[in-house]
Order: sequence, then structure tokens, then C-alpha cells
Amino acid sequence: MLSPNTFALTALLALLTALGPLAMDLYLPSLPAIAAAFGAPLADVQLTISSYLIGFAGGQILYGPLSDRFGRKPVLLGALAIFCLATMITFAAPSVAALIAARTLQGMGAAGSTVLSRAIVRDLYEGPRAGRELSLMGAIMGVTPIVAPVIGGVTQTAFGWRFGFILIFVAGTATITAVWHLLPETARMNEERGESLRALIGSYLTILKNRSFLAHLGIATTTYCGLFAYISGSSFVLQDLYGLSPFAFGMFYGVTSFGFIAGTLLASHAVIRHGFDWTIGLGAAALATGGALLTVVGAILPTEVVALVPPIMLFSAGIGLSLPLALAGSLQPFPDRAGAASSLVGAIQQAAGAVAGAIVGHLLGATAWPMIIGIAAMGWLTLLLWLFTRKIRAHAFKPRT
Repeated sequence: MLSPNTFALTALLALLTALGPLAMDLYLPSLPAIAAAFGAPLADVQLTISSYLIGFAGGQILYGPLSDRFGRKPVLLGALAIFCLATMITFAAPSVAALIAARTLQGMGAAGSTVLSRAIVRDLYEGPRAGRELSLMGAIMGVTPIVAPVIGGVTQTAFGWRFGFILIFVAGTATITAVWHLLPETARMNEERGESLRALIGSYLTILKNRSFLAHLGIATTTYCGLFAYISGSSFVLQDLYGLSPFAFGMFYGVTSFGFIAGTLLASHAVIRHGFDWTIGLGAAALATGGALLTVVGAILPTEVVALVPPIMLFSAGIGLSLPLALAGSLQPFPDRAGAASSLVGAIQQAAGAVAGAIVGHLLGATAWPMIIGIAAMGWLTLLLWLFTRKIRAHAFKPRT
């Protein structure tokens, strides 16, 4: 079993965190091909993203409290088994409707790896140390949106869209093996918690009354909505409107994801030196600035795809700076309810991301403006939330230097 404060454990937790994005990013280059294969409108195919997020949100509600009661490891293994089963169903899906349903189940399985990896971090670390751990995990996990779309573009070109789900299944089974042999149990199990629906609701209500939790949750949610405005719109915008091939789209998506890695690496150092508030504020400023620059580029250079790269990279850096620390801040007040708190924040941000993605997908047409406006609006909303919740977060959670 791996020990705390080791890079190997951080890497394993990053692998768990990366599984959900892998199932999202690897098949993005195939979305237009899926629409063509089934003769379905783009809005229907986009629902395979939203349904995944809905399943992801619903699954997180259950896994955290269950893991508080029965332990992180057995619940995590069950979630991974659901993920692998659902992935094989997506591979064999005979219609868009079946694919949407299978993606919902796949999201429910993937939710366990994300929510429980965060809970494990809270089990082992506190304060800025927990923020640093989540940022380092984010940096490692950030390789996924760089590599996955490129692999997805290659497999789409060479083998078609179904082959990508085989690769996702292989990743899922490898993760099960690693968790079974290497992951220690970290939960502070409580036999009373989780025994009844009333206890579960009471636990969630206690968490929702915490103003620091709500402030950090708001920042995490708007950041996440901006991310999924990009994810939901980018495949169609870049391939159908800008004419990129699946491989070129994967390269574009991968290059812009370097901004996320840079943001998470910067956050892992800045949070120790400057604290949560300063680092999240830097991320919020990057989100707002990236969104504003993207709006300018869309207005004056509407056909230059290369011009989109710098503002999207800056926006991605803002995500890497703010999102891991907002998540860590939301969990900080609840050492004995880390699973439930992680479930709640994950479910709310995923549900909001699903709505944002569905709106962008529904509005997409002959221009990129639905995606651009969604990204810019969420960037500025994140900055405003950071500004207006500073006193709440400073009072409830003192940054350490």
C-alpha cells in the first residue's frame, strides 16, 4: 500500500481524478462523426455530454456518504466497476438514445473516482497542504486533456468513434487494478452516519449552512460552467465552423490545455506562499481576462482559429489556479464529513456544468458566439464572486503563509 506524502500516492489519486475527464475528452473529436453515423442533429449528440454530467452529478450524491460509512476503497471499487460496464455499453450503443443512456451510467461510475479522490485528500491533509495536493493532482491530471483529444482524433480517423470507448475501458480496468493493490483505506468511518435518509439529509443541510462552503462552492461552480461551455461547444465550433480535422481539433484542444497545467503548477506553489484567497483571485482574474480577450478575438478575427489559442490558454490557466483551491476550501470545514462535502460540491458543480453545456449546445449554429459568450460570462462571474465573498472566506478560513 502507498503511504501519504509520497508522489506515488499523489499520482494514483491524479489517475483517479483523470478517469472522468478521459471519458469526456477522448471522444470529443468524434462528436460530428457520431452525428453523421446516426443521422442525428448536433443538439442530440451534444446531449451525450450533458447526460454524462448529469450521471456524474447524481452519482456523487451517493458515493461520499457511503464512503463515510463503509470506507473509501470498497465504494470506489464499486464505482469503477459501474464505469467499466457502462463503457462497454457505450461501445455497443445502436442509437443516439442508447448512447445518451449509457453515458449517463458511465458518468455515475466516473463520479466515484473524482469525489472519493478529493475525500481522500481531505482525510490526509489540511489547509494549504490540501490545496497544494489537489493542485499537484490537477497538474498530473492535466496531461489528460492534452493527450486524450489527440488520441481520440487519431483513433477516429483510423478506426472510427467506437474504438475510443475500448481505450477508455482499458483505462478503467487498469485503474481498478491499481486501486485494489495500492490504495490504502483513509476514511474515519462513522457507523451512525449513513444509516438513514434522514441522517443523510441532515448531513447535507449542515454542510449547506456553512458560509465558507457556499462561497467556495460558488467559485468552483462558475469556473466549472465556463469549462463546460468550452467543452460542449469546441468540437462543433472548431471542426464545423473553422474546418479543423478531428486530429487538428485534438491538437488544438491539447495545446490550449497546457494553460491548465501551468495554472495548477503555479497554484501548488502560490497557495503555500500567498494563501487561498490571493491564489484563487489570480485565477479569477485570468478567467475574466481570458474571456474578455476571447470576445475581442471573436469580434475582430472571426475566421482566424490560431487567434483563439492565447485567450483560451489564459482561461484554462485560470481554471487550474482557482478550481482545485476552491474545491479544497469547500472541504476544509468538514474533516468528519469529507465524503459528504465532496459529494455535495461535486454534484452541484456537475449539474450546473451540464446545464451550461446543454444551453451552449442548443444555441450553437452558424457562429461561435454561444460558446464565446458562455466562457466570458462565467469568467467574469467567477471574478465577481471572488470579490464579493472575500470577507466570508477570510473570516471562516484564514489563509496560512
